[in-house]
Amino acid sequence: MARWDPGTEERLTRAALELYTEHGYDNVTVTQIAERAGITRRSYFRYFPDKREVLFAGSERLPSVIREAVLDARPAASPLSAALEALAQFGTTLVEHIGHIAERRAVIASSPELQERERTKLAAVTGAIHEALLERGVRDDSARLVAQIATIASQNAFDRWTDARGQKDFAACLRTATASLRDALTADNETIRSE
Repeated sequence: MARWDPGTEERLTRAALELYTEHGYDNVTVTQIAERAGITRRSYFRYFPDKREVLFAGSERLPSVIREAVLDARPAASPLSAALEALAQFGTTLVEHIGHIAERRAVIASSPELQERERTKLAAVTGAIHEALLERGVRDDSARLVAQIATIASQNAFDRWTDARGQKDFAACLRTATASLRDALTADNETIRSE
């Protein structure tokens, strides 16, 4: 087999998901993943540093891509609109290129180690949005809050999209999540005023 076979990374991801689903994340070894994908254990490490990262391939590029998308948002957009537009654009592209979403989500939910890695990824995305909003001239406290809210809305939209098994448009899922968030904030604001 060629050293850098273009299909190997996808085979490894598929093999890992199958094995994690069948046996549980903690009960699977790199050797088992490599064998199922048809490569050696040593070759596995040319693609991924450990068995966890096979589920997060490419996530290291997320912060810079999202940061650029926020910076490229309409100049007149509010901070939240700029962040949500960037996430809608990015999310739409992302969901077109990733497979096995429901399986991946189930595996991550079953493992505290993977949940922590997912939180680290989301924190990096939040940090990138925050940084981009600062560059757009938003005050630090507002930029931090908007980045957190946008990340939560995006994660909620991704969950909605996953639950719908890709039968809904990601941008529509993000609009629904954002509307739910606005409704919740409005209701809480009215409660605070009445107290």
